[in-house]
Amino acid sequence: MRILLKISGEALKWEKEFWIDPDFTKNVVKIIKEIYDKWIQIAIVIWWWNIYRWWSLISAWVNPADSHNLSMLSTVFNWVVLKNFLEKDWIDSVVMDPNGINFVEDYSKNNALKYLKEWKIVICTWWIGNPYFTTDTWWVLRSLELDCEMMIKATKVDGVYDKDPMKFDDAVFYEKISYEEVINKNLKILDQNAVALAKDNNVKIKVVNISKSWAVLRAVIGEKEGSLIS
Repeated sequence: MRILLKISGEALKWEKEFWIDPDFTKNVVKIIKEIYDKWIQIAIVIWWWNIYRWWSLISAWVNPADSHNLSMLSTVFNWVVLKNFLEKDWIDSVVMDPNGINFVEDYSKNNALKYLKEWKIVICTWWIGNPYFTTDTWWVLRSLELDCEMMIKATKVDGVYDKDPMKFDDAVFYEKISYEEVINKNLKILDQNAVALAKDNNVKIKVVNISKSWAVLRAVIGEKEGSLIS
């Protein structure tokens, strides 16, 4: 089995205002190791929100395309840190980037598949290399390229809601929801382009709470957990 795991950048900062919480990152590695020990091949992407918040600078003075590109660069920080934490626990991993950053490997579909078959965790940085496309779209694209059987979004909430449950106590939880509903209701759990791409290719997506140490593994092995978008 092969999965693509997307981890929220907000999850890595945890209770910090900014940057990366080392203790919580260790917990993330434990979650990944539990999946890895089940002989499941894992590719990973991550958000940048803990390092760079593009909207505040766009609203001030930074050109939108430049700001989006800076967001992409921020993903590299997160993944090189995660690679080091994984290797401390003797988990082989490789960071792959499509833009020639010299301290990580160049991304190609064939090499990524080769590493997965060698039981290395493949960490993909930098979105798809173009501004205005989010990490969600990149996540779906990479899952299609790498023939992943399941996509897991690990975030700070239990799944898909009709509005932000961290702001609204009356937010309604969806155990199962269709691509069309996510698009029509304009739910913010995923970028609309990503949902449309997943719909066109019939990719199932699970959204789970990364703070619950068992949630990601339960979703991967098919137990009732989080929300299913299909």
